[in-house]
This record gives sequence, structure tokens and C-alpha cells, in this order.
Amino acid sequence: MHCGPPPRPIAWGALATKEKNSRGPASCEEGIVLVRPGKEIRLKKIDPAATAGHSKADAAEKIEGLRACLAKLQEALYAERQRSLLIVIQAMDTGGKDGAIKNLCLGLDPNGVQLTNFKYPTAEERDHDFLWRVHKAAPRKGAIGLWNRSHYEDVLVPLVHGEITKEVWRRRCEDINAFEKLLSDNGVTILKFFLHISKEEQKCRLEARLKEPDKLWKFNPGDLAERRVWDDYQNAYEDVINSCTTAHAPWWIVPADRKWMRNLVLLETVVATLQKMQPKYPAPAVDPKKIKIE
Repeated sequence: MHCGPPPRPIAWGALATKEKNSRGPASCEEGIVLVRPGKEIRLKKIDPAATAGHSKADAAEKIEGLRACLAKLQEALYAERQRSLLIVIQAMDTGGKDGAIKNLCLGLDPNGVQLTNFKYPTAEERDHDFLWRVHKAAPRKGAIGLWNRSHYEDVLVPLVHGEITKEVWRRRCEDINAFEKLLSDNGVTILKFFLHISKEEQKCRLEARLKEPDKLWKFNPGDLAERRVWDDYQNAYEDVINSCTTAHAPWWIVPADRKWMRNLVLLETVVATLQKMQPKYPAPAVDPKKIKIE
């Protein structure tokens, strides 16, 4: 299934802690960062306001074309019904998870989309292993699965708040890598996005929720307590991203201070991934020339 040439990647770099004489498609400060196995990143070295030379106006034009292309690719994936795509969205509070998912879903066939929002584990979920609730939400064949938060919450929040030891954290990261390998071996292509915003941008977004009546419902006083441990969360994300980056399930770090840039990066990456998957419509079960409809 094709809908034009693959989009040119938005200045994505190989690593954020640069090795001497290392080379890559672009430096990490220019745009999205594709984290590679064995290459550790440092979030403070990645610019959350990067635009890779794009403007809001030209991004809007590109987004329309990418959205049309994504709809065609989704239809082919759904018809093929042999593989699936899982998109994991993680971010700090106010990082734009909801907006990113809305942008990705515009124009898609709801029949081929599985959206799961992971909140604080319920009593039943806590009675099982931490991956139980996410495994049953894995996308069926032919579907695009979207996870708003994910299994990574169970290695981020407990670590920051001292609810698990570092040894338990390590074992959970090993379990996550094995789980994602299992999904990959069974036809699930995995895209993991961390929407990278600055602490200053988070402040602006929290203040906007207090000032704007149509956003006040989104304000959670608990977000202020989490904001006080911002540095701890940044460190926890770095550790998790560095420990849970594999060839079959790498992390993409998306500059998300500018919502239009975030939207462009996600759409372009998802479209490029589906084009690489090359979903195809199944062969017809009948010869249409031999069918006569009275």
C-alpha cells in the first residue's frame, strides 16, 4: 500500500550524549530523537522547543497530507488483518498526551483503532502482575492501538515515590523488554513516544487550566505535588528510556513545547512506520468478473 513517497524524517538524531567524532542524520537538538540501544540520552540536552527548521504554517500544510496518507495506510492494515501497530504515548503532566492522540485519530476509521487510557491501577489490577492489565489491551490484528500512558507508569511513579526498590525496578524493566519482544514476535510493531516538554511550559499549561473555564475541569491539584518532584521524574524517565530501548521497540523523544511540532512529528513517524510495514489488501476470494448482481 503506497500513498506517495515516504516523508523525509524530521531531523532525528541518534543520541543525546554525543560521542567524540560520532555522526548521525542530525544532532539531537534539531528535532525528534530516536534513541538507539546502547546509546544513553540525557533529557536536559534535548530541546523541547525544537522545530527542526519548520514553521507553524508549513507544518499545517504537511499535516493535512500526512493525515490523508495515514487514513489510506490504516485502511490497508485493517483489511490485511495480519499485523498491528501499537503506539505508546508517555509524558509529564500537561505534556499533551490527549491532544497528540486526538491529532493522530482525526480521519481514521474507528473500527480499526483501539484506544486505552491507563489510570491508577484498580484493586483487581493490583491483584495481578503489573503487565496483566496492559497485555489484554494489546491491539488485535489489523488495528492501531493507542495507549494513553502505559506499562511504563509502573516503573516511573513507584520509583519516584519510593514504592519499589531499585532491584524490583530492574526486574520490571527486564519484564517489559521481554513483553515487548513477545508482542513484536507476534506481529505487533511498537512505537514509543515520550512527549518532551519544559518545566516552564508545564507551568504555562497549568496556569491556563486555572484561567480558562473550558480547561478548568482538567486541573488536578495532585499535579502540583508531582511538579515538585519534576527532577526526580526526569531522572526516572531517563533511566527507563535508557533501560527499555531495544531494536524492536525503541523510544522516540518528541519536542512538545509547540503543539503543532508535536503533531507533525508524530504523524510523520507513524506514516513512515506504516509505509515501511507495507500493508496490503488481501487477494479477493472471488473473481468479480464472474459475479452478476441481478
